Amino acid sequence: MNRLYKTLMVLELAAAFGAGLVGWTVTSQAAETGAPGAPAKPDVTRGQAIATQVCASCHGADGNSAGGAFPKLAGQHAEYIVKQLKDYKTQPGAKEPARKNPIMAGIAGALNDQDMVNVAAYFETQKAKPGYARDKITVALGQKIYRGGVADRGVPACAACHGATGMGVPVQYPRLSGQWSDYTAAQLTAFAQVTRNNSEPMHTIALRLNEAEVKAVADYIAGLH
Repeated sequence: MNRLYKTLMVLELAAAFGAGLVGWTVTSQAAETGAPGAPAKPDVTRGQAIATQVCASCHGADGNSAGGAFPKLAGQHAEYIVKQLKDYKTQPGAKEPARKNPIMAGIAGALNDQDMVNVAAYFETQKAKPGYARDKITVALGQKIYRGGVADRGVPACAACHGATGMGVPVQYPRLSGQWSDYTAAQLTAFAQVTRNNSEPMHTIALRLNEAEVKAVADYIAGLH
């Protein structure tokens, strides 16, 4: 996917989301109670409505996106999704969001905390479609990095945090199993370049991997189950 195509995709998606987000913002704000405190218990039905109206174009109605330009959200830990949505917003005292993405900034900005909890709970309940590794040549390298790290450069095994089968740990570490390799590779690059700045450990790890290693481990992760 070349740079021009990506630019056109962003512009088209931004235009498509514009009208929908205006309507959703009104609905979302109307649902606000104004009461202080933490969000209420997740409402999966309302979360499904948000997913259908706002998220489906990129992530699929059930959280299984059609390709690596957008991540699979099905089966992802709800707490992790909520954190990422908040990281797309510029927080008080910060100059910019921890995750930079103009489309997601607009979407996250239209959701209140309860909306985020609801949609995250919905995606967590969906079944992720399995992925697969595409490059037989790099599977061994990807497996070595995922399971054993790169000791001479201080890269820990991915499995140490994300689990042997990539299921992750709720709240702390996201599920990686079956994720599109293109998306995982793009996120590792973003961590290295600090265009994604919401995990110092991942920034350090990504900096110590070369391009071939990033592609190999991302491809291996796609086939984890």
